[in-house]
Amino acid sequence: MSKISKLLKGGGARGSPSRGAPSAQEALARLRETEEMLSKKQAFLEGRIERELAAARHHGTRNRRAALQALKRKKRYEKQLSQIDGTLSTIEFQREALENSHTNTEVLKNMGYAAQAMKKVHANMDLNKIDDLMQDITEQQDIAQEISEAISNRAGFGDEFDEDELLAELEELEQEEMNKRTAEVRLPSVPAGPLPARPASSRKRVEDEEDMKQLAAWAS
Repeated sequence: MSKISKLLKGGGARGSPSRGAPSAQEALARLRETEEMLSKKQAFLEGRIERELAAARHHGTRNRRAALQALKRKKRYEKQLSQIDGTLSTIEFQREALENSHTNTEVLKNMGYAAQAMKKVHANMDLNKIDDLMQDITEQQDIAQEISEAISNRAGFGDEFDEDELLAELEELEQEEMNKRTAEVRLPSVPAGPLPARPASSRKRVEDEEDMKQLAAWAS
């Protein structure tokens, strides 16, 4: 068993009786604090690496020993930076998993509250009463529909009269009205005495036309 496993096992055994597990909010806050601390450490190491690299360039071949020492320190800083990068990735993964777990827990909790509320509401409901209520509603809707149809139908007033007799009477009235209008029309009166004689000129012209016709007949 490794030292880390022994430490975690021992720390868990000593800490569990005195204190319970932290809440999700507390754990997330701790992880964010750790991320912030490591990010600051990361920026610090990046600055040191740039400084050591600049020192190695400054010494160059003039002071090879100082240049080599600067490069060694740069390598150590780069190794620490790489470790911090891996640690940040692990913490970020753990934080996201914890956030998802917390979200799922809250969702399930709210769903449980909703289920309890529905159960409480349904506890006061009787299925038999609901069926009776729906039957009453359906019956009242049918009655209302019948009343609406009865009101909207045309009343039966006047159905006892024969329509053919009414049409025949209407035709008689129309004929009487037509006869009345015809009688009111005034025709010109016929003169009682003899008609006036045709003028002499007209008689002479007619006689001349008859004579001409006879001459034409003889000539042929």
